[in-house]
Amino acid sequence: MAKKVVVTGGAGFIGSHLAGELLRQGYSVVIYDDLSTGKMENVDLLLKNKKTKFIQGTVADLPQLQEVFRGIKYVFHLAAISSVPRSIADPLSPHNVNATGTLNVLVAARDNGVKKVIYASSSSVYGDTPTLPKREDMPPNPLSPYAVSKLTGEYYCQVFREVYKLPTVSLRYFNVYGPRQDSDSQYAAAIPRFIKRSYEGEPPIVFGDGEQTRDFTFVKDAVAASILAAESDASGIFNIAHGESVTINQLTELIIKLIGNDIKPVHWEPRAGDVRHSLADISKARAFGYEPRYRLEAGLAKTIGWFSEKQINIK
Repeated sequence: MAKKVVVTGGAGFIGSHLAGELLRQGYSVVIYDDLSTGKMENVDLLLKNKKTKFIQGTVADLPQLQEVFRGIKYVFHLAAISSVPRSIADPLSPHNVNATGTLNVLVAARDNGVKKVIYASSSSVYGDTPTLPKREDMPPNPLSPYAVSKLTGEYYCQVFREVYKLPTVSLRYFNVYGPRQDSDSQYAAAIPRFIKRSYEGEPPIVFGDGEQTRDFTFVKDAVAASILAAESDASGIFNIAHGESVTINQLTELIIKLIGNDIKPVHWEPRAGDVRHSLADISKARAFGYEPRYRLEAGLAKTIGWFSEKQINIK
């Protein structure tokens, strides 16, 4: 089978980085995205490569997926509505895209003889279970419609693996960050929001007391894990993280220090659906060759550098 792959959500933050690395490694890449949150500017340079093809479409469209997946070796399924607050405000849309859309992807992959589906899941499926670090054999405890939708996708992957013999891997990403992550949406993740406000001299807004902890994963590490999961014999569910946690207060201090502004964060009320502590056990993923390379300060420096350059170009 030719080295031809599909990245659903390929014009998004993680998807565009993944598509670029797949091209660098010699794959032909079909970028499939409905552009609801993905951006053409993320993939414009990639489309200059003759091995890249862009198709605008939604994972809700099973007939189109059936066409797109013909002759495809791997499907990297990243298309999703990826926001806990948005899912609480509107639970139906994330279900339709994240759960039903994943079912459509698996059906089309099965029908077209795809070698493996690599599904982007989320650490949110663990919820607020007190035991740390989080291990893949722990019972899930989703606290938001988003988390439920991602867990549903995992179950569909498991069923298609067992019933239809379609190889699948579900990667539970922990708080992925890096260049190209959206800072402007009202549902933007913490790091791009903090960088944007700090860069503009505004105090970062922390929900709660800031003593909640997170295990942050630089996007290049998430990409490396995705490709390793495809090319190895990996099967099942794996945590993808750095394996170390920091408090949100420590995170904001580090961002402010790296940017060089003399500001202090402000604290707002905690948000519904947010977990208190998160830390991953990544020993299972290490078994297929995953090893995180980017410590938080180095990853943040790269992210801030990209954001600064982007702002200069806009001005």
